[in-house]
Amino acid sequence: MRGRVIEIGCGDGRAFEHYPPEVEAVLAVEPDPVARAAAEQRAAEAPVPIEVVDGAADRLPAPDSTFDAAVVVWVLCSVPDPSAALCEIGRVLVPQGELRFYEHVRSPNPAFRALQRTIDRLYWTRALGGCRTTRDTEGAIRAGGFHFVSLEHGFHSSSLLTVTSAPFILGVATRSRG
Repeated sequence: MRGRVIEIGCGDGRAFEHYPPEVEAVLAVEPDPVARAAAEQRAAEAPVPIEVVDGAADRLPAPDSTFDAAVVVWVLCSVPDPSAALCEIGRVLVPQGELRFYEHVRSPNPAFRALQRTIDRLYWTRALGGCRTTRDTEGAIRAGGFHFVSLEHGFHSSSLLTVTSAPFILGVATRSRG
């Protein structure tokens, strides 16, 4: 990753330490004031310049064609309208800019997907900022006009309590203009 980056839904800023020196600056957008305050503290210690601001994924506080890359980690599973968020990401990226993502996704297994829907209704969506583990985020990224440069499907759970959020996608996509 290089150049100017926008990190959408930066949370408490845990990812800030991973930006390489080739990144000139990061605009970190976070709607939650408690998480934003923690992110501001982490930004002060980050290896690259980071500005933390209030904002939402469907109304990014940035001009058109400003960023070389956009980063979303566990964001598209929780925003009210993933299509609007992806449209905004496309708006703020330079032509051929990169969308870098690590997102929860629905399982391809129908029985496991039913379990995900149940746990979403009982827990994830209520307790974790609207997270819906059964979203077709891969399809939403494609429908948003992005094409995948790299795409990895995986399954990772740190405990039995998080198993329904274990299916994920990780990768890079670009959006062609015109």
